[in-house]
Amino acid sequence: MGIRGTTLSHHVATRRSARLDSSDLSLILERIEHVAKRISGALAHSSLGDDLGYTGETNVQGEQTKKLDRWTNEVFLDAFAHHHPVCSLVSEEMEEALHLNPECRAPSYAILFDPLDGSSNTDVNGSLGTIFSIRKRTGVHSSEVADILQPGTEQVAAGYILYGPGTQLVYTAGAGVDIFTLDHRRGAFMLWREGIKMPPRGAAYAVNQGNFVKFHPNARKFIEHLTSRKDKTTSYALRYTGAFAADFHRCLLEGGLYLYPGEATPAGQTKGKLRLLYELAPMAMIAEQAGGKASNGKGRIMEVLPGSLHDRQPIYIGSAAEVELAEQMKVEG
Repeated sequence: MGIRGTTLSHHVATRRSARLDSSDLSLILERIEHVAKRISGALAHSSLGDDLGYTGETNVQGEQTKKLDRWTNEVFLDAFAHHHPVCSLVSEEMEEALHLNPECRAPSYAILFDPLDGSSNTDVNGSLGTIFSIRKRTGVHSSEVADILQPGTEQVAAGYILYGPGTQLVYTAGAGVDIFTLDHRRGAFMLWREGIKMPPRGAAYAVNQGNFVKFHPNARKFIEHLTSRKDKTTSYALRYTGAFAADFHRCLLEGGLYLYPGEATPAGQTKGKLRLLYELAPMAMIAEQAGGKASNGKGRIMEVLPGSLHDRQPIYIGSAAEVELAEQMKVEG
């Protein structure tokens, strides 16, 4: 358990990071904490104004954009507009990377993020999240993104914010996973639990069951196995919110599996839905740091080389036992 009264800023400043300088991490997480507070406050009152519904536009993914999608993206851009050491931003809502300063001095970083995970829940007061990944940029850079288009193993930190009954910030910088809860009275994120360890097996799974017929036959067999109720290892309960951060959070704390299989094509291949760089890779880093696993059904998702900023992959993430079983059953062919 965390020490009562420890703030996020104090915790980061006094704990050694495994992958980046603690002063750089402090600066970046200070801005992410600012983002989390703004979004948390706005979501709490969104139904009282004209903040819900769609904008009438579509994003780079070809998906209808909600008003809160656009606004939360702007919150990120505003938070990092003039803040070294972050020089580049990559978002689900932007077609290209935004380079804030092409001559940013080393060390400099890129923040990759999904500003509002689960935005289909905005109009029904459902769970929502923000997912982020931090990557170190190489020297003086321009609009090239080759150093960003690297496997998840190149991340130096990752995390997510969960907007539920309480707002929590979860992060890792390569030295374990820690969770902070927003104390509105203090206006700060306070340490709740540190060194989180995911149970090796769980009792629940999360999947968009409505897409069942679109999955690869082996993925369907895997889900049928999980719910066959032959014994305790095949008696899983379905728990699905539609927000990746919320469904993964349950796995992190209680064990189990989140899966979003690829949709099978006529050629027998599968195509994923969730984005590799700013959804899957950061969650995979957290899962592995907590003792869990993350796979695209064929291998470790952290080792997948992205083909573009918005590359998609299938995902099976959570407790080690369930992820290993998915791979054994060749869920993606």
